[in-house]
Amino acid sequence: MTRPSFRPETGSIPINPGVYRFIDGNGRVIYVGKAKNLRARLSSYFGNQQKLHERTQRMVETARDVTWTIVDSEYEALQLEFMWIKQYEPLFNVRFRDDKSYPYLAISMRDEVPRAFVTRNRELRGVKYFGPYTQAWAIRETLDNLLKVFPVRSCSKTVFEAAKKNDRPCLLAEIGKCSAPCVNRIDKPAHKAIAKSLGDFMNRGDTSYLKSMRDKMRLASESQQYEYAARLRDDIGALEKVLEKSTVVLQDQTDADLFGLARDQLNAAVSFFIVRGGRIRGNKGFVMDLADEMEDSEIVEQLLKDVYEEKPNIEPNSVPKEILVPALPTNQKGLEEWLTEKRGSKVTVRIPMRGDKRTLSQTAEANAKHTLGSYKSKRSVDFTTRADALAGIQKSLGLEVAPLRIECFDISHLGGTGAVGSMAVFEDGLSKKAQYRRFNVENFTDDTDAIYQVLIRRLKYLHEGAVDSKFSYRPGLLLIDGGLPQVNAAARALADSGVGDIAICGIAKRLEEIWLPGVEYPVILPRNSDELFLLQRIRDEAHRFAIEAQRKKRSRNIQSQLLEINGLGEKRARQLLRRFGSAKRLREATVDEIGDVSGIGKELASQIHLQLNKEPANSEETGEESK
Repeated sequence: MTRPSFRPETGSIPINPGVYRFIDGNGRVIYVGKAKNLRARLSSYFGNQQKLHERTQRMVETARDVTWTIVDSEYEALQLEFMWIKQYEPLFNVRFRDDKSYPYLAISMRDEVPRAFVTRNRELRGVKYFGPYTQAWAIRETLDNLLKVFPVRSCSKTVFEAAKKNDRPCLLAEIGKCSAPCVNRIDKPAHKAIAKSLGDFMNRGDTSYLKSMRDKMRLASESQQYEYAARLRDDIGALEKVLEKSTVVLQDQTDADLFGLARDQLNAAVSFFIVRGGRIRGNKGFVMDLADEMEDSEIVEQLLKDVYEEKPNIEPNSVPKEILVPALPTNQKGLEEWLTEKRGSKVTVRIPMRGDKRTLSQTAEANAKHTLGSYKSKRSVDFTTRADALAGIQKSLGLEVAPLRIECFDISHLGGTGAVGSMAVFEDGLSKKAQYRRFNVENFTDDTDAIYQVLIRRLKYLHEGAVDSKFSYRPGLLLIDGGLPQVNAAARALADSGVGDIAICGIAKRLEEIWLPGVEYPVILPRNSDELFLLQRIRDEAHRFAIEAQRKKRSRNIQSQLLEINGLGEKRARQLLRRFGSAKRLREATVDEIGDVSGIGKELASQIHLQLNKEPANSEETGEESK
């Protein structure tokens, strides 16, 4: 790529903090960014273009000018960046997408007679939102219980006007779930006060409101106001039922927002938990396409800006006093100042390290992984998407026909021991798990040798006379988890097997580039293309299957050692492994610790300890899976 004609002279770029804009030939702003040092940041766009991320390359190629604005501090840069992103909606800035539409409990506080209702529309003006919730039925059931205590109008405008005209309230008023402002059983200020109390309870979500009600019930009972005390008792029961549906996750009854993150080379998914009064009041998921080689800290910064910034006609998310994140944002100080200004009191952004908050962060991370997996699966299961992906692979690799059957191979081992090869199979873009295969590799020199051995063993089934019809079905493409060395080893196995011409390619994890045998430079697929998504999913399946097989092999190895001990059967061996969690911990356990396991005496514990420690621990049980 040639040097862009609009590149400014390095000496003309200030070293101050500031915000910059890339502009295309039509005068549109296509990217907005901020920097502590404008010269250092902008110079990075105009250096070696081959080192830039593909998306950044396209942005620089599209741009025809770059401008900047100097500011006094990182905080001011953050605010100006917010404003310009909202104003220009630049094409190349990161955008988060909800993974689905969520239901909210809403109260139309701006109305003269406020209404409580369930909606998925976040763009209604003058409406206070609570949530989001994962299931519409759950929030409807919650609202039904709340109306027993806070009898706010919940009917539509049409129903309300009809009741007002006929001077006849609806059924909800007769059963005590509406105070019937339509027929003036309650005046408008009193009804609005009830709606405000409902909002206050939903905001707090703690037990302080219940405590005050119990105090009132006790006083009413002591003064012999039994009917009033009975009503309070019923109201307390209804609110307790609501709180039962939102489990206490933080014992200190704190208000916090907690984020979990899962990512790969192409996408990131975020799970967002809203905790009020120590209880989860809602959760939400986001998916984003990654721009550049983004660090987790950069993703978190973009996420917090997206969640808490004000959007036209949308009620902004309330800012709690504590925001718990998986990684500290790059501009933590500036973000905390901005959030503090929005809240009106001190806001802390931090990583939870222990206790309930750490446990909840792990739950959020698990939800984010599920969101990412679901997003990728949706892109893979649609027939049109699969057809487009296979056609894209055919075109990119120069194949005569689309590869309807793709077999992917991966190797997993621990420090060169206990190697297992895996074969994942996809037909028409869908996995065929019944046709997956595992290969034990006993003696090998390196990963390329292991790939060669596995391919030789698989390809022999393609010769005439193979008995396994599923295994002998000829693939259209052999996909290797690895770079050029692994791909060349696979090509050598194909040539030595004498099977004939089958297409081969490899996908390397670092940059997700596609390698062909004997070709010096990789094929670069568009990062958000269906064909790269499909190849990535097949590779991930083969990797998952290989690691799963490797772990099972390790488990069998340690269990077989235990079964050699007289008096120790399969049941007690499994019990030991469950108790200590891993072979490494069992080896490190003392005789007394082993003897504490039910059914294992001190003598048997001594034999177990001796058996497992008579030679140095094999790295097979102590290392991490490697490639």
